[in-house]
Amino acid sequence: STPLYSSAASDVYKRQQVFLDPKQYHILLEFLAGTEAHWQTHSMEEDYPGQEASLKAWEVKRARLDHLILGYTGGKAMPELAQELDALIASYEEHQRTLALCNEMPDIAPLNIEDYLDQYEEYVQVISLCILLQRRDLLPRMVALQDRAGYHAEDTLIEDLLKPCLPGRADIDEWYHPVYTPLIRAIYADQADEARELLVEYCDQWYEAFEQAPWHDSHLDGESYFGYWAFEAAAVAYLYGLDDSAVEHMVFPRDLLEYARRFTPPPIPQQLAQH
Repeated sequence: STPLYSSAASDVYKRQQVFLDPKQYHILLEFLAGTEAHWQTHSMEEDYPGQEASLKAWEVKRARLDHLILGYTGGKAMPELAQELDALIASYEEHQRTLALCNEMPDIAPLNIEDYLDQYEEYVQVISLCILLQRRDLLPRMVALQDRAGYHAEDTLIEDLLKPCLPGRADIDEWYHPVYTPLIRAIYADQADEARELLVEYCDQWYEAFEQAPWHDSHLDGESYFGYWAFEAAAVAYLYGLDDSAVEHMVFPRDLLEYARRFTPPPIPQQLAQH
């Protein structure tokens, strides 16, 4: 397979990763944009009452997230991507609402971030996109969906991403998935060069860690590839002022980080700054 270490070529649609074919890019964008309308006029079989609505809401949520990530991979303007976040967060709320009804669990989480690594990654990607695209106003809505289900103060990386942006986050020293250990250690590293090396380590092992994710190796079929991005690495570098100059892996969204750095990051709470 094509190695995941190469710089993106420049072309008319300013793709960020080499696997993105221009024709397929436009086909996929149009397809994803039409997902919601499709499910308004098509039915799904359901095994129990309310399941159809929940499955449709999941499909719409997934399409909106993929559309946003694909747009970034294809080089869409950052303010345009930031506008897409409104509809994306609304789709998580709708998915949670329908999931709660069919499971008769009012506070059920839309993402099982403890048991499924790819769902955890999805959560930190969405949080990170809100942070980097300067849409921190949307974070309380997204985070409430998970917090109500018992995920508040459970994971160091999630808390450290949210701490500069939202009041009342916890200072804890435990996390769900070991793949994130280098990124978490980078936040707390005493020396700048150590933090830099840990950021490199995290990005270098990121793609391989998600072998079981549904999007893994999607560039090989050429039809369902949206882009591979460790948005959370850039969000950590932005919030905590880490040196990213040594990161060469293509999954690091450097231009998104450069965009974010035009804006002043929120202050780090004192108890974390003292580590």
